[in-house]
Amino acid sequence: MTTVEADATIDLLDQALADGGRTALLDRLCETLQERGQFRELLDALLLKARFELGLPAVIDGPANSLPDPQRTQYEDRYVVALRTVGRLVLDSGDLVGAWPYFRVIGEKSPIVEAIEKYTPEDGDQRVGHVIDVAFQQGVHPQKGFELILSQYGTCSAISSFEGLPPDEALRAHCAALLTRQLHEHLDANLRSEISRRGQPLPPAGAPLLALVSGKPWLFADDAYHIDVSHLASVVRMAPLLTDPAVIDLAIGLTDYGRNLSKLHRYEGGPPFDMLYEDHAVYLRALRGQGVDAAITHFRGKLLAVGDEDRDSQPAQVLVRLLVRLGRLDQAVDVAAEHLAGLPESILTCPSLARLCARAGAAEKLAQSARARGDLVEYATALVSRPEP
Repeated sequence: MTTVEADATIDLLDQALADGGRTALLDRLCETLQERGQFRELLDALLLKARFELGLPAVIDGPANSLPDPQRTQYEDRYVVALRTVGRLVLDSGDLVGAWPYFRVIGEKSPIVEAIEKYTPEDGDQRVGHVIDVAFQQGVHPQKGFELILSQYGTCSAISSFEGLPPDEALRAHCAALLTRQLHEHLDANLRSEISRRGQPLPPAGAPLLALVSGKPWLFADDAYHIDVSHLASVVRMAPLLTDPAVIDLAIGLTDYGRNLSKLHRYEGGPPFDMLYEDHAVYLRALRGQGVDAAITHFRGKLLAVGDEDRDSQPAQVLVRLLVRLGRLDQAVDVAAEHLAGLPESILTCPSLARLCARAGAAEKLAQSARARGDLVEYATALVSRPEP
């Protein structure tokens, strides 16, 4: 604002005071700041107006929480209203990043969540990084934040960000599905390009990856690959989270491709997915109703292979998750009772024994396990869970 503009504005304030008193002065001040988009100053003006209307000093000498009631409570209410008002004005101006600090102070995320949901970055949009920070890093809308990371920065950044997602299984499944679709799309396009380059016939569009690689060992000759193999391994590791049958089928295709890679490009897995692509293929196909009993036997075998003296709970947790997904709760209870009883829920990636027994109506099983371990709380839980006589 130039000196001339400032002088003119001050003259207007003086005139408002002369014409209508302090109330008119404060109204004109707020109107002027809002018209000019000076939102930070507008917040101060609204608070000044609140102090005047509540009979408080124009300048409070000390913290506001030292005011006597009911003035303290009334002023705090006006403070919340002022922040909400200014936050909405900033948001309506198109600055969702600038609006967030106002809503954050009063603990209201919904207006920013709605704005982020509607946000679509344009080419060269300088705001996108800041929007991602609010949405993902600050946890306002992690799902949209992850989608923006994937679309704007690519697969590598999205994979790196995946572990930063909240422990919300539905959210993580959604993001895993986004990665699976994108990686599959890129791999499908790369394979088709290579097959066409060699003058070979192409399967119809939408054919599974297995149809693209079957009978074509030359695709993998001399340690060849057609997608970043670290990305492939990472996405396959996420695949057990998937719930959409169509996306599970895409993930199965990724395992079919991975099994054809040379040893040089095949990442090692961790138990029970020691053979990264083969073991995940068994798991995923079971989710699609293929080889279900064989898959259960396969992963039970992983339990037997682990020594009692240093038993890793992950194979049992994976088997429990599979059994739950397959609707075999009684079997899941048995596995959990034998291998996971007593473990804290904080380290489990599958339902605890208590939760499984509650779902299966197996309070007696929980009582037996708790009694054997001397777990008084869990034993009482089982007793309370029994049907009334």
